[in-house]
Amino acid sequence: MALTWRHHTLIQSLLSRPPLPESEFYSIFSGVTGKNPSTHRDLFNDFLLKINKELAYVQFELRGCRNQYDGRVYYGVVNNVADEQSKLGTRYSVPQIAFCKAVIEAIVQDISSQGRITNIEALNIRLDNQAVQGSENSQSRIPPALKNFSISQKEKTLDDLIQDQWLCCTSDGKIGLGVRSFLDLRGWFRSNSVPACDVCNEAGVKATTCSNEDCTVRIHDYCLKKKFSQQKAARVCPGCGTEWNFSGCDVDPEEAVVMEQTQVPSSNPSSGKRLRSCKREAAQARNEEPVDPVPRKRLRSCKAEAVEPTQVQSQEPSVPVLRKKHQPEAVLNAEAGPSQPSFPSADVRRTLRSRRT
Repeated sequence: MALTWRHHTLIQSLLSRPPLPESEFYSIFSGVTGKNPSTHRDLFNDFLLKINKELAYVQFELRGCRNQYDGRVYYGVVNNVADEQSKLGTRYSVPQIAFCKAVIEAIVQDISSQGRITNIEALNIRLDNQAVQGSENSQSRIPPALKNFSISQKEKTLDDLIQDQWLCCTSDGKIGLGVRSFLDLRGWFRSNSVPACDVCNEAGVKATTCSNEDCTVRIHDYCLKKKFSQQKAARVCPGCGTEWNFSGCDVDPEEAVVMEQTQVPSSNPSSGKRLRSCKREAAQARNEEPVDPVPRKRLRSCKAEAVEPTQVQSQEPSVPVLRKKHQPEAVLNAEAGPSQPSFPSADVRRTLRSRRT
């Protein structure tokens, strides 16, 4: 069956971009087909199968891989040709390709199985072992370009390889493999006998090893978590039966925060009980406060005390308390008040005027 425009769109989206995270590739697939690949897994797998059948004619493959440093899944189109240099294309020079290969070899040979080397270790890598072998005097066979590959050129190459996702900077500032290396170099890992994960059978570049020094079993952190996620599963090495220390790989930091938030109410019931009792006491205090007779009685007494001085002031307007309260109208009334009630009639007022004149 020939590929449709939907298949072509998926291929073009991967060819025109670096390796896509699973969420972005799923989003493109949903936009093209109108189906969610999480719920329509058979349709998604059928699309990839048809695409790979057509890409096989040109020795390409649409492939998914997992970033061993963070466990995220990525998708991309890779070259299946055995020539390792062809996977880097023509963008890099011969010394840069040799330097990239030497760095990758140093990373996968990390004795701590953490898949990383320091920047200094990368810059100090010699390219002598990348020269053509097979003669007694191997130094004479080293190309001048490899001999003259300077530290500054190595630094520039490291930056380019990280930008193109052949390498990456790990969380601790060291250099590790990039997503494109995990996608493209699957066959190279197997041909160079890179120890594989005991669970997924992929190269265990970044993995956890068995505590038994005589055992060679290694498991990716995400595979280890999946394997021992069930409580009934025995947490022992599948190779030698040694007890596996799973404490450092139980959950990632984000899941630990979520678990901590959900466990706090039940982990300390006394504190929750104390909190509920405090809330209950506060509610009782608010309910009892309005019905308390003492404040109301005190309020009525204060009102009565406030009324009595005003009555006394109306009878005795000369009391100086009115001035202290800074009430101008009351002061004026107090000063003018005594003369007004002393005149009983208009006749008396006329008599007083006549005497003054």
